[in-house]
Amino acid sequence: MPGENLSRDEARERAALLSVDGYEVSLDLRSAVGEHSGDGPRTFRSVTTIRFRCAEPGASSFADLIAPSVTAVSLNGRDLDPGEVFDGSRILLEDLAADNELVVDAQCAYSRTGEGMHRFVDPEDGEVYLYTQYEPADSRRVFANFEQPDLKSPFRFEVRAPEGWTVWSNGAGQLADGVWRFAETKPISTYITCVVAGPYHYVTDSYTRTFEDGGTLEIPLGAMCRKGLAPHFDADDVFLVTKQGLDFFHDHFDYPYPFGKYDQAFVPEYNLGAMENPGLVTFREEYIFRGKVTQASYEARANVILHEMAHMWFGDLVTMEWWDDLWLKESFADFMGSFALVGATRFTDGWITFANRRKAWAYRADQLPSTHPVTADIRDLQDAKLNFDGITYAKGASVLKQLVAYVGQDAFLEGARRYFKRHAYGNTRLGDLLSALEETSGRDMGTWARSWLQTAGVNSLTPQVLLTPEGRIEELAVVQEAAESYPELRPHRVAIGLYRRGAGPEGPVLERYARAETDVDGARTVVSELAGAEAPDLVLVNDDDLTYCKTRFDETSLAALRDGLGHMTDPLARALCWSALWNMTRDALLPAREFIGLVLKFAGRETDIGVLQMLHAWAESAAVHYVTPERREEVGRELCQGATAQLFAAEPGSEHQLAWARFFAHAADVPTAFELLSTLLDGTETLPGLEVDQELRWAFLEALAVHDVVGEKELAEELSRDDTASGKRHQVRCLASRPVAAVKAQAWAQVVESDELSNALVEATIAGFAPASQRELTAPYTSKYFAVIERIWAERSIQIGMDVVKGLFPSLQDSPETLAATDAWLSAHEDAPPALRRLVLEARDDLARGLRGQACDAAAG
Repeated sequence: MPGENLSRDEARERAALLSVDGYEVSLDLRSAVGEHSGDGPRTFRSVTTIRFRCAEPGASSFADLIAPSVTAVSLNGRDLDPGEVFDGSRILLEDLAADNELVVDAQCAYSRTGEGMHRFVDPEDGEVYLYTQYEPADSRRVFANFEQPDLKSPFRFEVRAPEGWTVWSNGAGQLADGVWRFAETKPISTYITCVVAGPYHYVTDSYTRTFEDGGTLEIPLGAMCRKGLAPHFDADDVFLVTKQGLDFFHDHFDYPYPFGKYDQAFVPEYNLGAMENPGLVTFREEYIFRGKVTQASYEARANVILHEMAHMWFGDLVTMEWWDDLWLKESFADFMGSFALVGATRFTDGWITFANRRKAWAYRADQLPSTHPVTADIRDLQDAKLNFDGITYAKGASVLKQLVAYVGQDAFLEGARRYFKRHAYGNTRLGDLLSALEETSGRDMGTWARSWLQTAGVNSLTPQVLLTPEGRIEELAVVQEAAESYPELRPHRVAIGLYRRGAGPEGPVLERYARAETDVDGARTVVSELAGAEAPDLVLVNDDDLTYCKTRFDETSLAALRDGLGHMTDPLARALCWSALWNMTRDALLPAREFIGLVLKFAGRETDIGVLQMLHAWAESAAVHYVTPERREEVGRELCQGATAQLFAAEPGSEHQLAWARFFAHAADVPTAFELLSTLLDGTETLPGLEVDQELRWAFLEALAVHDVVGEKELAEELSRDDTASGKRHQVRCLASRPVAAVKAQAWAQVVESDELSNALVEATIAGFAPASQRELTAPYTSKYFAVIERIWAERSIQIGMDVVKGLFPSLQDSPETLAATDAWLSAHEDAPPALRRLVLEARDDLARGLRGQACDAAAG
C-alpha cells in the first residue's frame, strides 16, 4: 500500500498542470475463463489512450497504474522504456507538450479482494463473473489514468470477452466483430467508470418522462444478477422503486437524468452496499433475498437504490474537487435516499429507520477519537478510504435534515437546482453549494457551516422543567452540553414534545398533548411557548427528529419511560426514546442490564419491524460489551428466555415471528434452546407460520456450531444441499465459529498468514472467529494481533487490511490488560500509517467505552 498512496498536494499540483480531453480504454477479458498457467496472478490486457493538455509545456507529471507488468508506453509517439518510467503504481511523464497523447499497454491483474476488476467463479455452475469497483482509487488497477476526481473526462470503452458473455459499461454498448463498443460518456471522474461482464441474468424495462415543455425523456432500464440467483430475483420491485425515484428526482431537481441508460447490477463478493457508477450502478447481491426477510430489508434495499440514484446528480453530475468534500456527494445521497423513500415509495416510515439506525451509526462515529468535521481534512487516499464513515454519511445526512428545517425545504431544493445547473459536469468545493443556498434562503450559510460542517462532536440536549404549585409549567428550558474535546455549542432547530399517560381503547397510552418548535442556541434556552402547559410525564427534546443531537431525559421523563415506553403511540417518538436510552447505555449513564430489561419488557409491543431488529442488535451488544462480567451468564439466560417467549407469542407467519426466530438463534445458550433449534432444523418440531428456509437454516446452524452441537460433518451436509456462493460463505463462517482451539488456529492462519481466500471468505472467516461465548478460547490471539497488524497493513490491499485490523481486534478481551496492550502498541508505533493507527484507536475507544459501561452496570448492584 505505501507506494500506491496519492496525497492531496500531489493531486492539486497535477490538476493545476493537466486537463484531460478523453480516454479510450480497450480491455481483453477473454483470459477470465479457462485454465491459468504460470506462477503469477491471472491477468488481462489493458490498452489505454489518454489525450490531455499541459499548462506548462516541458513540465513533468505522472499517470497512475497498478499492474503486474507494462508491455509498452508511448508519449506523443515517443516509445518509453516501461522499466524506466513505471514503478508499479506510477508512470513518469517527462517533457510534456501543450497537447499530449499517452498510450499504455499493460497486463492488469484480476482481483479477489473486490478492488479493481474482481473475478468470481460461481461454485454452483462454474461460471465466471466479472465486475469493477473503484472508489476511491482502484480504476488504476484496470487501466492507466489520472486517478483523482477533479480530472474529469469523457470515456470510450471497448471490451473483448469470452464467447456467450454480455458486457456492460456506463454507456450503451453493441457487439460487433467480437468486440463490445460503448458510447462515449459525459465528462465523469475515473472512480465512477465501470465494466460488468459475464453470463449474467439480465432483465429489462423502460422509464418515460414527459416534461411541462412537451419534451420526453426515455431511459432504458436493466437489472442483472448471477444466473444462480435468477429464481430469487424480484426485478419488478427493483424497477418499481427505480421509476418512483426517477419521478421524484425529476420533480425536485429540475434537471433531467443526464446519463442515458440506467442499469443496476447485483454482483457477488461486493465490499460495499452499492456504487453510483452513472448508467451502471453496482450493488452487493445480498440485496437479492434467497429467503423470507422482513419489510425492513426491502426498505433498506429501496433506500440504497434511491441513495445511488441521488448520486447521479450529487456526485456524478457535480463532483467534489477532492475527498475533503466527500460529504457533497455522500451526505446528500444519504439524506436524499430517505427523503425520496418517504416521498415516493411505499416505505413512508423511512424517517423512523433514519432516526433509529442511521443516526446510531453517526452518534457512535462522532464520539470516536477519529471523529472529524463533516468537511474533513483528507491528506491522502488512505484517509479518503477510511472517511466513508458514519460522519460523512449519516451525520452529514442528519445535518442536512437540520439544514432543511433551518432554511426551509423549498429554499433547500431551489439551491440544489441552481447548484446542478451552475456546475454540471464540473467539480466543486463547500463554498459553491453554500453560495447557492444563501441566494435561495437569505440565510448566512457561513455561520451555519462553521458550526455544523467544520466542527466535530455531538451535543446533548436535556430538558429542565420547573412547575408551579398548581402543576403547570412555570419554565421549561433546554440545556445544551458538549464534550470537552469538542466544545462547540451549535444552533439547533428543534421540536419539544410534551407527553402524558392516559387510557386508550386497548389499554394505557403515553401520548403527546403539546408541541413547540424553536431555536436552541447556547448553553441554556428557555422555551417560552410551553409556559403554562399542564405538567408532563415525559419531555422529549428533538421530537420529530429535526436536529442531530443526543437526547437526554430528566428524572420524571425517565421514570415514565421505565413504566410506559411500550405504550407510546407515536412510532417515531418511540424510536427516538429507544435511541436516547441506547446512547445513555453507551455513555455509562444507564446500566446495561436496565436497558436489556426495557427491551425484554417492551420490545414485544414494538410495531416497527426495523426498530425491533435494531433493539435486538442493541440488546445483544449490551449483553456482550456493557454488562458486568459477573452477571453475563444470568443476562444471557434472560435474553434466551425472553426471545423464546416472544418467538412463541408472535403472530404466526409474521415478520415479527421471523425477527424473533433470528434473535432466538443469537441468544440461544442453554440445552433446551439448542434442542428447539435442532428440532426446527430437522422438522420434528414446527412453529405455525415459521418457514425454516435455507437462510434461516444457516442462522440456526451457526448458533449450534458456536456451542459445539453440530460440527464439520453436519456443516458439510448442509453445504451439499446449498452448494452455492451464499452457502459457501455461510459454511465458512460456521466452521470458524466452532469452539475448538485447532479451528481457531486454522481460521487465523487462513486470514493472517495466507492471501488465498477471497474478500468474501475473509469476511466470513473473521465473522465466525470470535463469538462472545468463546472469550477464553480466543484470548491467546491478543498478542498475536498486535504482532501482525503492521505487516498485514503493508502487504495486503487496503480493503483486506481494514477487514483484518477491525475484525480481529480482541474486543472480547475486555480488560484493563487489553487496554494497556493497545496503548503499548500505539506508543511503540507512532510512525505507523495514520489510517492504521486510526483503526486501532477506534477499537481502543470501543473497548474503553465497554469497560466504563461494565463499571456502571456493576455499580447498579
